[in-house]
Amino acid sequence: MSTVLVVAPIVIGNWPLISAAVTTAVASLGFALASDIEQAQTQGTRGKTRAEIEVPESEILQEAAGADQKIVVERDGVRATFSRDARGALRVCMEGQGLSKAELRRIGQELIDRVTQQYVYHRIMTELNERGMAVVDEQVAEDRTVKIRVRNW
Repeated sequence: MSTVLVVAPIVIGNWPLISAAVTTAVASLGFALASDIEQAQTQGTRGKTRAEIEVPESEILQEAAGADQKIVVERDGVRATFSRDARGALRVCMEGQGLSKAELRRIGQELIDRVTQQYVYHRIMTELNERGMAVVDEQVAEDRTVKIRVRNW
C-alpha cells in the first residue's frame, strides 16, 4: 500500500530552529551571513530600495532571548534581514540599490520559499525518525519538489 502526502507548511518554532533553517536555505541561494550585524543594521539606507515581506502562517515562539534577534544575509549588494515582528511572525526586510520593490519582493519570496521548504523538510525528517520510519528513497526534482519514500516497520 502506498500513500501520497502533500504538506501545507505552517512555520512555528523557536528562534534557534528558525535560524537553522534560514542559514541552510540562504546558503543554497548564494547568500552569506553579513560579517558584522551591527554594521549591517546601522548602514545608511540612502538610495536603497526596501521591501518588507511577512511569512504567512509563521510564528516564532517567544523565548527568554526576546524578539530582537535577527539574521542578516547578503548577496551581490542585496541584503535580507530575517526577524520576528511584534506579533511573532517571521518577517524579511529586503534592501538593495538599483532594484525595484518588485525585484526585491521576488528575491525575498524566493528566500522565504526556500526557508519554508528547509524548515518543513527538517521537521518531517525529525518526525519520521522519532516514529521509527525508514527513508527508502529521496528525490529532488528540477522544480525543487522533494519526494520522500518511507517504510513503516
